Amino acid sequence: MSKYYNPVKTRGIFDPSSDEPFIVSRSGIDLFVDCPRCFYLDKRLGTGRPPGFPFSLNTAVDTLLKKEFDVHRARGSAHPLMKAYGIDAVPYADERLDEWRDSLKRGIRYFHEPTNLLVRGGIDDVWVAPSGELHIVDYKATSKSQEVSLDAEWQDGYKRQMEIYQWLFRRNGFRVSSTGYFVYCNGNADKEAFDARLEFDIKVIPYTGNDTWVESVLLKLRSALAADIIPPKGKDCDHCAYFEARAAREEGAKARPVSKMKNAKADKEPQGLGV
Repeated sequence: MSKYYNPVKTRGIFDPSSDEPFIVSRSGIDLFVDCPRCFYLDKRLGTGRPPGFPFSLNTAVDTLLKKEFDVHRARGSAHPLMKAYGIDAVPYADERLDEWRDSLKRGIRYFHEPTNLLVRGGIDDVWVAPSGELHIVDYKATSKSQEVSLDAEWQDGYKRQMEIYQWLFRRNGFRVSSTGYFVYCNGNADKEAFDARLEFDIKVIPYTGNDTWVESVLLKLRSALAADIIPPKGKDCDHCAYFEARAAREEGAKARPVSKMKNAKADKEPQGLGV
């Protein structure tokens, strides 16, 4: 078994008989939106999706951006990108920032009493306007020939991520602007030589979030967790489509052994004439 994947989890499993708050992460909420069945298999039955391998380059970009913005945070000054895009704000200085960034240990969190869920997420950055209103900021990294945007359907998850963070900060008593920002780094591969350097074009993309959906989704999520019936799959879930296709093929192979299938195919093929 791969060291990157354990198909049977023993921690983080929902127990319907427990009165303890159940922790659900931002990514867990997004998983439920994407596919209630995969979410249930993970959080109730203990078998999650196989994880993707870590994108070390993305992590490096994320770390460097945080260091760069932290320099301006300490000075109370605006980053040149903020000036270039006419954003009237500076990086927000708060002693809890490292805590908010650590999604695994703490993150920004809120206890949602109607569902007994403890919702948490790890942010990249927060900027503050002169009025005291906060802007949630997320860093993204990619490399493609066309200009980066938020127009692709798969980027809906990015938008939900932003809106969940906005919801969490509002529930913690902060004044949060509906406008968040994506600091999008696009690796420039249109070069004649690598020269041990990868250059990035950086774009700041504003996004107007709407977190009104979060409350209703949490209620549905909690109801699904408490049920003893596996919910239906998401309409576009590739994982479920794969497992259904695989199961169908395996059942077909049991009904007709592969060796017989091969022999039947060979019988239909023209035989060689020889010399």
